[in-house]
Amino acid sequence: MEVMNSFVCFALLAGAAIAAQASMNAHLGRLLGNPAHATVVAFGVGLTALVALLAFTRQPPDLAAARTVPPYLWVAGGLLSSVAIVGFYWLIPRMGIGPMMSAALTGQLLVAMLFSHFGWFDQPVATLTPTRVAGAVTLLLGVLLVNRG
Repeated sequence: MEVMNSFVCFALLAGAAIAAQASMNAHLGRLLGNPAHATVVAFGVGLTALVALLAFTRQPPDLAAARTVPPYLWVAGGLLSSVAIVGFYWLIPRMGIGPMMSAALTGQLLVAMLFSHFGWFDQPVATLTPTRVAGAVTLLLGVLLVNRG
């Protein structure tokens, strides 16, 4: 249970970091005149940091494992990330960080529930139950309440 609490705390910090970076980079996008420019900056800095981390940890890629990855997995995640991030940076100045994040997080949770229900992409299976469906409906109601002002 203590490990799970640590995971939850780390997930909360990661979520807070996403909200903070989204707000800052949305502002950067407005200052630069285009949310895609801010996304390029964010991905460039992120790539640089990750390359440095991998160089520091001296973990070479597993080329044998890389050969087994289906082609769509090399592309789909990056494309979806780009669309989502540009969308976030475009929406935040128009609707505010709270309303945008409430809708975005609810969308993430709904898709995560679907992926977990079917075990897609090697996810642990968590079958949809009436309680989980009620939670999803509650999330949707929460988005409506947050966005009503």
